Amino acid sequence: MKKLVVIATAFAAFAGLAAADIQAPPGSTYTSSRKLGRAISNILYGVYEIPEQMVRKTDDHGRKAGWSYGVVDGTSRAMRRVGYGFYELFTFTCPTYRGTFKPPYERCGEDNRIQMNPSDGLSEFPPELGFESYFSHSRVQKY
Repeated sequence: MKKLVVIATAFAAFAGLAAADIQAPPGSTYTSSRKLGRAISNILYGVYEIPEQMVRKTDDHGRKAGWSYGVVDGTSRAMRRVGYGFYELFTFTCPTYRGTFKPPYERCGEDNRIQMNPSDGLSEFPPELGFESYFSHSRVQKY
């Protein structure tokens, strides 16, 4: 009987430790306020896709592609981003994507890294023009 009590106590202690791992699941960072912020940023800054795609297409394919294909692709991406922005603005209180507040259009950033795939999918927030603040690179060496 004593062994049974010891085993049950040990099992309960280990089960309590195992439950502590799931207290903050990965989806807990996506809330309705983040969805509202994403909607506002997509509406206000979604047009930045046009110059962003012009620069990317110029770098990849040359100036003529940047000023023709880049403008068309950037306008398409900007309209999709603004459309998603209005959709998320009107539904920010409801979990709409598989019962969560995650963005439904996120294909290129599925592993929660900040990245931009110019030919497939949109990142969570619009691109930044000029200095991109989410890079943590510097010229200082740390020893």
